[in-house]
Amino acid sequence: MIRLLIADDEDLLRSALASLLALEDDLAVVAEASTSTDAVRLAREHRPDVAVLDLEMPPADGLRAAEEIGAELPTRIVLVTRHARPAVLRRALAAGVRGFVPKTTSASRLAEIIRDVAAGRRYVDADIAAAALTEDECPLTDRELEVLRAARTGASVNEIAAQVHLAPGTVRNYLSAAMTKLQAPTRHAAAHRAWQQGWI
Repeated sequence: MIRLLIADDEDLLRSALASLLALEDDLAVVAEASTSTDAVRLAREHRPDVAVLDLEMPPADGLRAAEEIGAELPTRIVLVTRHARPAVLRRALAAGVRGFVPKTTSASRLAEIIRDVAAGRRYVDADIAAAALTEDECPLTDRELEVLRAARTGASVNEIAAQVHLAPGTVRNYLSAAMTKLQAPTRHAAAHRAWQQGWI
């Protein structure tokens, strides 16, 4: 029996997916979560074989939850996303995610992918993989990405500075450089653009 954690902030989708997967003879849904925080907590509590995580989950996202779960548990991760950005795929693979599928995947196909992942294999949607090979490189430095990641939460410059252990003036410089490179009018627009591209 393959024990599953299902995490998605859309209640209807999560419960429907859990119900459909539970119909499979060899799959058992042991926990459901609606936030990335709950996904990590429930993974620690239930230690599922496979966690199926929505990428776009508050308060962080499914990839952050995947990183935390993978750092502590042998649970294998399948990320499901509506917006399959190639840079996110690269980050997911680097974090040890074993499956990467679009939300258009049928429940029966997802069940097959879960079995493959539980058996130690990897699955990446073909269209996402093809897009990853042709995507432009990120023009931002690691520090620019770090301050944009903090800016995405709506934090002030001083809060970002405290979070990334830099002086406020240095944070402003990094934000300004990122805004210029991304041709974004505000730091929030720059952070959103970087997130859309899958760079943060």
